[in-house]
Amino acid sequence: MQELLQVMMNLREKVLKGGAYLAVRQGVGLILGLGGTLLLTRVIGPGNYGLFSSAFGIAGYLGSLTGLGVNVYIVRREAEPGIGVYHQAFTLMFITGVSGLLLGVAALPLLQMWLQSPAFIPPLLIMLLTLPFMAMASPAMARLERDLNYRSVATLELTGQLIYYGIALVLAYNGRGVWAPVVAFFISQIFLLIAACILAHLIPRPYWSKSLLKEMMGYGIGYSASIWLWQLRTLVNPLIVGRYAGPEGVGYVALAIRLVESLSFIKGATWRLSIAALGKLQGDYPRLKRAVEEAMALQVLALGPLLLIFACISPWILPALFGERWNTVLIIYPFIAISYLVNAVFSMHSSVLYVLQRNWEVTWFHMTHILLFVGGAFLFLPRFGLPGYGLAELVALLGYIVIHFQLRRLFHLSYMRVIPWLASFLPLLFTSILTLPSGILLGVPLCVVLAMPKSRNDLLKYAKYTRIT
Repeated sequence: MQELLQVMMNLREKVLKGGAYLAVRQGVGLILGLGGTLLLTRVIGPGNYGLFSSAFGIAGYLGSLTGLGVNVYIVRREAEPGIGVYHQAFTLMFITGVSGLLLGVAALPLLQMWLQSPAFIPPLLIMLLTLPFMAMASPAMARLERDLNYRSVATLELTGQLIYYGIALVLAYNGRGVWAPVVAFFISQIFLLIAACILAHLIPRPYWSKSLLKEMMGYGIGYSASIWLWQLRTLVNPLIVGRYAGPEGVGYVALAIRLVESLSFIKGATWRLSIAALGKLQGDYPRLKRAVEEAMALQVLALGPLLLIFACISPWILPALFGERWNTVLIIYPFIAISYLVNAVFSMHSSVLYVLQRNWEVTWFHMTHILLFVGGAFLFLPRFGLPGYGLAELVALLGYIVIHFQLRRLFHLSYMRVIPWLASFLPLLFTSILTLPSGILLGVPLCVVLAMPKSRNDLLKYAKYTRIT
């Protein structure tokens, strides 16, 4: 018994230390990413940044396909993986990485015909060459995570980020344009592969086991199918915006998404706080219902104020930091911010369904959302230009109706704590594109909500909860 307690205490210590390392990595990475993006975009401009974002988006999606969820299989495998498991994973990742490269190369003529931008092809080709390196790094990173060696994981990721921005900025200030981030990304991925293998004490070797391969792919594909479907939305910017708004349009949308993602860093933290107990409550529907309602409100109150503050100051801070040529981002920002804020509410729905092993219901939601988003983009972008992308984001929100009714089969959720905050936050997000008097009028709903004692109590409650946890 004493030995068991000692093992559990050691495990708890490793997890806590790992969490601290990841928290530091998230904070430092956020500052580094924002600073690096600010300098890079200011130097290379919207057009070059759009070309890079297009290449990165397409190569990134192919990379997600080639991953096959193998890293998750290794981390969550019940039995301790032998060296054969890692060698099989390396072999499989090399094959899928090369396959992704060849698939991308085969699609180049179609992409050039569709986007009508020859300048897009050379950067994409270099980005495709990174796919085998990205794929082969995942088994080594998975071993570090399985061993709870989060210090090495955090160090690797931050070092890779430093290498990327360091090389990209040097090349950008030397007038290399789109090649600055492209070459930097290629070198950083080679570094991550080599460094991960060294730290994980793994040397990639060919290995083939039909039974192991079947088990690995069966788990990975089953886990990743819904994620692949959801990530199709990342192709809307390079393929549809790129078609109708050109590389500069892609650059504006990419920077707007980058800013909202950075402001949403707290979403992941609050999500982990909220989701921690869901697995333990899966057999108790009344308590599970209350937990989801609490989590929805927490997400809105955690994320909403950050998005609002930036919306209010963005007309001054954006041109000051990034330059006047990036002002078009102000038009797109409110729509993307609304999408992220609403997604924060409904992320709990997906989590509950995953906990209850109702994965296909999440997949149906993802399919509906993607169809609405893609359909809206094709409908509005040719007619309204970049604001059409924002309208497509709003149309895609209708997909959340599907996941609401799927969860309603289990229990009836109340949105009464969330709706007042959403109704007051959402209009204010448009202050980035409105004149001052109009912006002040948009703040009236928020004043009304804050005047309600129940709303003020909720705000104080969640502020206290966040501080304690």
